[in-house]
Amino acid sequence: MTEFNPPRDAQNDGLQRLTDAAPELETMLIGGGNSSALFAASEISRETVRVTMRDGVRLATDLYLPPRRPAPAIAMRTPYDRAKYAEAFIALAQRGYVVISQDCRGTGDSEPDSWDFYVYEREDGLDFVEWLIRQEWFDGFLASCGGSYVAETQWCMAMHPRMSAIAPEVGGLGIAFYTVHFYMFNNAYSRSVGKGSDKVPVSYEVLEGQMLKETLAGGYFNEPLHEPFSDALLKRYPHLRSLPPSKGKRWLWENYSAVGPEQRAEMIKLALGKKNVTIDDLESMSAVFGHQTCVDAHMFPRFRNTELLQSLKAPGLLITGWYDWFLDDVFATWDLLMRDGPESVRSRSRLIITPGAHNMPGYREGREEHPELDRTCRFPNSSELLLRWYDAVRQNTISSWPMAAYYLMGANEWYSASGWPPSTAKPLALYLAPGGDLMPGPPQDSEPDNYTYDPEDPTPTVGGSIVSYVYTPGSVDVSKVQQRNDVLSYTSNQLQHSLDVVGPLRLILYASSSAVDTDFSARLSDVFPDGRAIQLQNRMLRARYHNLHGDPELLKPDRIYHFEIDMCATANRFKAGHRLRLDISSADFPKFDRNTNRGGEPGPPIPALQTIYHDLEHPSHLLVSVIGNHPVTE
Repeated sequence: MTEFNPPRDAQNDGLQRLTDAAPELETMLIGGGNSSALFAASEISRETVRVTMRDGVRLATDLYLPPRRPAPAIAMRTPYDRAKYAEAFIALAQRGYVVISQDCRGTGDSEPDSWDFYVYEREDGLDFVEWLIRQEWFDGFLASCGGSYVAETQWCMAMHPRMSAIAPEVGGLGIAFYTVHFYMFNNAYSRSVGKGSDKVPVSYEVLEGQMLKETLAGGYFNEPLHEPFSDALLKRYPHLRSLPPSKGKRWLWENYSAVGPEQRAEMIKLALGKKNVTIDDLESMSAVFGHQTCVDAHMFPRFRNTELLQSLKAPGLLITGWYDWFLDDVFATWDLLMRDGPESVRSRSRLIITPGAHNMPGYREGREEHPELDRTCRFPNSSELLLRWYDAVRQNTISSWPMAAYYLMGANEWYSASGWPPSTAKPLALYLAPGGDLMPGPPQDSEPDNYTYDPEDPTPTVGGSIVSYVYTPGSVDVSKVQQRNDVLSYTSNQLQHSLDVVGPLRLILYASSSAVDTDFSARLSDVFPDGRAIQLQNRMLRARYHNLHGDPELLKPDRIYHFEIDMCATANRFKAGHRLRLDISSADFPKFDRNTNRGGEPGPPIPALQTIYHDLEHPSHLLVSVIGNHPVTE
């Protein structure tokens, strides 16, 4: 295999085109490459076995066996039908791999007859690997593939010392967290996936549309700062009665992390009064365990993140997309992996950031000239890339791969970097100013701006980093939404030269509200000369969590607060003639739930007057990461 020979010059870090640094990798990413089959499809045998977990539950497992054995293996553990990618599995087996696909517990043909979302996967993944390494057809090399939920099951398998390589697509270790709750997709997913008496025989792709009217009528957030623990939970853990709410939540999480999956499932059911655990249930468990506990953390419960990172044994090829709804968690996982992961895992892991959404194309501008924008770098479309990755691990040639590869939107080109974010990316502050301007320096003196957020008419979701079969994910034009009365827009001067924004985004916002609790949303868009405003990133902050790592706290109405909204990151070339635009609003519904502004007090939703400040004492500003010159300052 040709080595990629990544650049080592830090001055070029982040601006080295992938076609120069690693042309073969770029070919894989745009859909090229075709490895040779070693066997005909007719030579691949297929059989189904039952694999027994530590508690006696048996999981349905398909084997795709090449004629030459023992052989290296590729595994997938999935709740979405183990035979879904049968043709792709046969193609991998034709290239000399044993492929193993397993229905997760409580899904497909696996036992039992109900599904507890996420809770058992860590232990089941380890048991699965322990079974696999004892099979006579196994030669010692074990890799994995798949995305989303299946990415999480790969991270579980990576904690076994005999795992060789993983390739998690659009999925991290549950380290990042949101202060608002995902809403619109979860309610359809929780009713359709897995087994149980409460499930409906309709796929979530169809059910989301059927439920749209119901979805748009709900999603109101009005939790008290500290939801009382259920009587059943207090009876099971009487020690909670003597603890303040925040310490009680932490104590519960530590106990949850220390016990096995059966006890974890019991704790969730006691807290919520449920018979089974769904994604919706885990979304609501932040009220029990604290707002820093995200959904994905339930697959990897731990006392400290460093302990989780140290448990990893296999290097990973992390694949995500600029419009993936969990991009934040992949970046948070990557950051911790580079800082706290075992050296053998850290040095051999790689990161690829595509222009895609979670399971659909994402960035669409220029798709006529760039057909790679119409494909997703998700299995099975990623099969050739994965085969090269497995080869690199087996042959110990990972050092020839660039540490990070990313798609620069706007330029519609692939670039490489010696890490993420690129070391040459520098922060540039753009300040909110009177008249809706976004300027390179703070205004001397200006009156604040305001808008009214009405929970009964929330600012709508129109695309972006979502999973949906009703709304279009990715780079939609948000110019019509920017005309709403509940949206404030701040726009830069027209660029005289192109500007490459590559890396983290953050909004420093000075604001007040007439409500005791509310939300603030920040969106960055690329404004084209024809007036289109193409959404790049959009994130939210629930105001009660303005101290992200402290206790929730209600606002004092009309008091000015210093908020920070982590807007994740992007990589976009704002071309000459374009403008940067920042929007501030208070909802992104129904992607996220909508705040009633009541702070947990009973009653109907109430409007909130939101005031945004931008003066010398309150210099609200957007921080973007820039590579190269700063033409907005010229």
